[in-house]
Amino acid sequence: MNIAVLTGAGISAESGISTFRDANGLWNNYDITEVASPNGWKKHPEIVLDFYNERRRQLVNVKPNEAHFALSKLQDFFRVNIITQNVDDLHERAGSKNVLHLHGELFKVRSENDENLSYIWKKDLKIGDLAEDGHQLRPDIVWFGEAVPNISKAIQIISDADYLWIIGTGMQVYPAAGLVQYLKKDAKIYYIDPKPNPLQVSNELEIIPKKAGIAIPKLVDIFISKFKR
Repeated sequence: MNIAVLTGAGISAESGISTFRDANGLWNNYDITEVASPNGWKKHPEIVLDFYNERRRQLVNVKPNEAHFALSKLQDFFRVNIITQNVDDLHERAGSKNVLHLHGELFKVRSENDENLSYIWKKDLKIGDLAEDGHQLRPDIVWFGEAVPNISKAIQIISDADYLWIIGTGMQVYPAAGLVQYLKKDAKIYYIDPKPNPLQVSNELEIIPKKAGIAIPKLVDIFISKFKR
């Protein structure tokens, strides 16, 4: 059995990571067009670096929650692929092995000239930190207006899935929100979110309007009990 899992900011928020929708989150002190766009990077790279340095420091101090660990447990019984819109590494820290990051990774940086020249980076990034090609390093994040390199891999994962779990995302950001159209007709969707948005799909859909930390461990146990061989 193949289970595809699509996660968004909601699952990480339960670990204490601020999202740009939080009233008092890190994003509240920044203009999104300044810190999450190629144009903002060109105009004010120092502001962009300050923002991501702050987020990187925060990530060091948070931990995976019960939902992350439950998804890791699920892979012991089924073929599980996680597609995440999040830039944190909480899925990996919880033990999940097959994790595809759509929007980049906070603990990675890359050459501003070559997206394939990337490095693990857990300290502050500064002007003057250069890649091997001599160009400035930038956060390895997919900004608004940039292509999503891993979308083709995500489509393949979705098209092979027997079940799709959508967790902690409003399904408003494309192209991630459009992945549901690639599901097989007989694939079932579980949508777990305290405030789920309407989801227009022809597949069988079950909505669980609860936080991930509460709903996912229970759903994992149900699947193991019902389907394990």
